[in-house]
Amino acid sequence: MSFRLSQRDKDIIGFINQFRAVDRDSLVELFFKQLKSPINACNSVMIRLYRLGLIERTQQYSPTVYLPVDAKIKKNSQKILHFLSILDIYKQMCTYSAPKQVIVEDKPTGRKGGIEPDLFCIFKGSPFWIEIQRNQYSEQKMQAKVNLYEEFFFSDEWNDLHWQPEGRSPIFPSVILITPVRYAVSSEHIRIIQVASIHELMEKYKSSTKQQREAKPITQSSSGGIRINLT
Repeated sequence: MSFRLSQRDKDIIGFINQFRAVDRDSLVELFFKQLKSPINACNSVMIRLYRLGLIERTQQYSPTVYLPVDAKIKKNSQKILHFLSILDIYKQMCTYSAPKQVIVEDKPTGRKGGIEPDLFCIFKGSPFWIEIQRNQYSEQKMQAKVNLYEEFFFSDEWNDLHWQPEGRSPIFPSVILITPVRYAVSSEHIRIIQVASIHELMEKYKSSTKQQREAKPITQSSSGGIRINLT
């Protein structure tokens, strides 16, 4: 069978491969909202791509969730909800500014037992590792997670990550914990931000941005000169 894919088809397939699980309404929002009948257009495209064998789908959820053809997760797996949570954070960011260098389930250490953030991206000029906590954990477990980030900070391996700016000092990302629960965790070396959503993050830094404009900007910190001005 011969068929020709549009650039939008290719972008949708690539997006599903990147985020592992993408619901129909998110595809409408990200790829079809400018059309007269976005839901109908999306349904038509996704049925065609599915019949061509270029994507998989699960109808265990409503609306339908689409998966890569080589997805290693079962169609009724709770892991799908995990990937949809990551997608939701990405979409929240897009309402302010499209994130860059997006990596889903980043493994920057390249080895088991290291940090494994749910998402890495550069958002509004600053790099972030994002941990999405859908369940409540003990403070000891959360501090252990923070300690892993500190270990990676002291390893200096992060200096050579591919997204680091060329010709400038390397930057260690801030760590965002997306959680409705506030944990008593701390670090003297890396920046930990606890918010329930990206919307809360943006509100949190509105006032601090105003204060920064009224004072001399601080460009150096213990975490490698990180920048977190989210305007």
